[in-house]
Amino acid sequence: MRKRRLALDPAPERDGPREAEAATGGLEDVPGRLRALRRVYGLSQRELARRTGLANGTISLIEQGQVSPSIASLKRLLQGFPLSLGEFFTFDLEREARCFFRAEELPEIAGGKLSYRLVAGDRSQRRLQVLHEHYEAQGDTGTEMLSHQGEEAGVVVRGSIELTIGSQTQVLSAGDAYYFDSRLPHRFRNLGEETCEIVSVCTPPSF
Repeated sequence: MRKRRLALDPAPERDGPREAEAATGGLEDVPGRLRALRRVYGLSQRELARRTGLANGTISLIEQGQVSPSIASLKRLLQGFPLSLGEFFTFDLEREARCFFRAEELPEIAGGKLSYRLVAGDRSQRRLQVLHEHYEAQGDTGTEMLSHQGEEAGVVVRGSIELTIGSQTQVLSAGDAYYFDSRLPHRFRNLGEETCEIVSVCTPPSF
């Protein structure tokens, strides 16, 4: 049976050379990759149709290989995940991304009086950094203030921490939180006798 080419858009959409090359080089893979991605993302055909405004039957035909979408149509379809054309054709379908991590699986990336345990450190192209931090008594990030691109936030879970951000200094206790532009010079110090525990996030990752 000859495949029909599906044109869902009123006019062809111009794509960059890399996107066009990726799509034209792998259109035969579209049905299988689309089915597998829906499984990874936990989406039904009906839900993907709702997200993209396409007919449920159209998505079914694409997955059966009975129609071949244009590049513009495929880009519209991928907005339901969302994924770029390049990501769609390079997504590792053999290995679903890990979602759960046991305490002993979090790598330690600090030392001494500081403990930074990184969540999902083995995930490539992370856009978020999550740390489980511990500062022992007198633990200090150092007199040389930290500074890096991005934003940083956290919640003190136990103990207290002195946090300096630019010209501002506050002592935060359990339940207190912070959120700041990481380009501002900052320093963490535990001036108490109890270990301070923090769960923090940073984007983009600095580790």
